[in-house]
Amino acid sequence: MSGMQSIWHENVGDTRFPVVHGDIKTDVLVIGGGIAGVLCTYMLKGAGVDCVLVEADRIGSGTTQNTTAKVTLQHGLLYNKLIRRFGWERANLYLNAQREAAGVIEQLCADIPCEYEKKDAYMYALDDRECIEKELEALQSLGCDADFSEAPRLPFRVAGAVRVPDQAQLHPLKFITAIARDLPIYEHTKVQELMPGRARTGEGNISFQKAIVATHFPILNKHGGYFLKLYQHRSYVLALGNAGNVDGMYVDASGKGLSLRSYNDLLLLGGGGHRTGKHGGSFGELEGAAHRYYPTAHVTARWAAQDCMSLDSVPYIGLYARSTPNLFVATGFNKWGMTSSMVAATLLCDLVQDRPSPYAEVFSPSRSILRPQLALNAFETVTNLLTPTAPRCPHLGCALKYNKAEHSWDCPCHGSRFTEDGELIDNPATDDHPGLHSSKS
Repeated sequence: MSGMQSIWHENVGDTRFPVVHGDIKTDVLVIGGGIAGVLCTYMLKGAGVDCVLVEADRIGSGTTQNTTAKVTLQHGLLYNKLIRRFGWERANLYLNAQREAAGVIEQLCADIPCEYEKKDAYMYALDDRECIEKELEALQSLGCDADFSEAPRLPFRVAGAVRVPDQAQLHPLKFITAIARDLPIYEHTKVQELMPGRARTGEGNISFQKAIVATHFPILNKHGGYFLKLYQHRSYVLALGNAGNVDGMYVDASGKGLSLRSYNDLLLLGGGGHRTGKHGGSFGELEGAAHRYYPTAHVTARWAAQDCMSLDSVPYIGLYARSTPNLFVATGFNKWGMTSSMVAATLLCDLVQDRPSPYAEVFSPSRSILRPQLALNAFETVTNLLTPTAPRCPHLGCALKYNKAEHSWDCPCHGSRFTEDGELIDNPATDDHPGLHSSKS
């Protein structure tokens, strides 16, 4: 995957943590060293809870390193949908959770050199002004400071945009590195088996009373039904030099267009997305847009991100399943992992201490799964299970598809990814694929 590293790796201090050797004990085990797991550990330690985080690779080495790091409560055309689907009160709780999370991040960043900047957030539509007006009406009904905008800094005309002022952007790896510095973290410590009260790693066992699974896609198949409740989506980013400053954070309302934000003298242009394992515009679509809108710009970096998508656009944060009283989960952030990770950290910090939270029901993983996306996820799984081609994904046996844009083998069912030589890139698969080779069928 050479030449595909995000810009966030530049000028980041090298923080390293030990490997677990032998058997250890803790009250709360956090599995997964992305921003969600690190923030959970930070909040637990701050609350005086005995805790340990284990990460199979390095902290921030998964989805966190590929985010565009927009800290905003504006999560697509969401609030109008939440009000219609769940009612005003539930939508208001979701909004308050995100607003409080953004506030905690701002407080933390006051003491962290992570290039935190206040920026306006824009959700724009190219040709559907009505959807913008409905979302604006929903946000204003919830007491959100939002207004209509023509988004004049964009290089193309829009039908309209919802502007939410005073949101923020930051440098994700500088942020997570600073937060993690004094936490009880073990790197290169892969959980090979998770059992009630005990996790087996390659070099020892970890005994715990409660555990939080923050591994992007949950690692246990036999509880919670996450293989049906989640699918994964890839999106692509170009860092452009000589492209000007858009002075804000922009996302296309349809989910099919471009996202934009500036970083120093670079423009981060995102888009080209598709369900993992399917075909999409990928880098070619972004290169075409860059040539069209910024003809004098040049590409300085390119990378891709992978996000877990829930059935109803709300993350799953809470008990892993009704049958697992001491196991918790944080997943399905739907591309909005900055504030949702902090929501997860504060909510789970309460739940593992048996404290009530007003947000528990909103994000409960045990809420109804009767959503249209469930049928689509089931269809993809059945179709790819019945596809008579090799290679197969070791997660649940779906047929892998070759990704020409990134030279990888991807699973369209649940989003596992492997290099051409079989090295695991993205979970839920937990091990390398010994049967893969560079033959692209």
